[in-house]
Amino acid sequence: MRFAGKTAVVTGAASGMGKATAIKLAGEGATVIAADIDEAGGAQLAAMSNGNILFKKTDVCDVAQIKALMDFAAEKTGGIDIVFNNAGAGGAREKIDEIDADGWDNTMNLLLRSVAMGIRYAVPHMIGREGTSIINTASVAGLSAGMSPTAYAVAKAGVIHLTKVAAADLARHNIRVNAICPGFIKTNIFATALEVPKEQRETANAMIAEVAAHAQPVKGGGEPDDIANTVLFLAGPDSRFMTGTYMLVDGGLLTGPRHSWDENAPGMFSSLEAFVASAP
Repeated sequence: MRFAGKTAVVTGAASGMGKATAIKLAGEGATVIAADIDEAGGAQLAAMSNGNILFKKTDVCDVAQIKALMDFAAEKTGGIDIVFNNAGAGGAREKIDEIDADGWDNTMNLLLRSVAMGIRYAVPHMIGREGTSIINTASVAGLSAGMSPTAYAVAKAGVIHLTKVAAADLARHNIRVNAICPGFIKTNIFATALEVPKEQRETANAMIAEVAAHAQPVKGGGEPDDIANTVLFLAGPDSRFMTGTYMLVDGGLLTGPRHSWDENAPGMFSSLEAFVASAP
């Protein structure tokens, strides 16, 4: 097993990409400290793991709770080898000319400051251990406009650059830092961000999955396991020569405009070509 004897901390672990990653890490021998604000979901995850996953309720918007999480992981297992800074939500939805300072700050605290502080308080428990790796959840939204609300996109762009500078800072400790930029992954984040009522979420998720299935060259949309598999690669020895970068797991979403891969989509010059073709 790839991660036997290793300790991994996963935030946002009660559902979606975090849950899939926690289960896979535990299945590969790691002791996983799963963190989330969803106490019921986290407890359920821990209960199904035969003791390989320990849950600690954590609000990553509270820096003291992040520190307590990392200290808890080290106290339970002797140190930390892998950190997956994954917790997040959609954040403020207003455009830049409409958002207020509180909405901006709350989004940055949830999506960017939490990653910085996750690194900050994990590192003291990682120094001196072999094969340590930090993985941060960024997004395609951090690389292109139009993929998310503005504050979310800016925060995720910050995560990408934070990953690079943190990798430089932590090279002296032999700690690698990388990021993952998911595309459309089938999780609850979209319905939650749109504030869909719980009783309508199943229908909303089905609608979102249908859109995601055709949003990129790879049909079907992404699954949480697609991200979990990438986390395990970045956490393990097969990626030993990678640090300070990100991996796109987007099914080709950012490959190019739709007409570059969808033969049924009109191209940039389709109207002009039609005009020329119809000319006498």
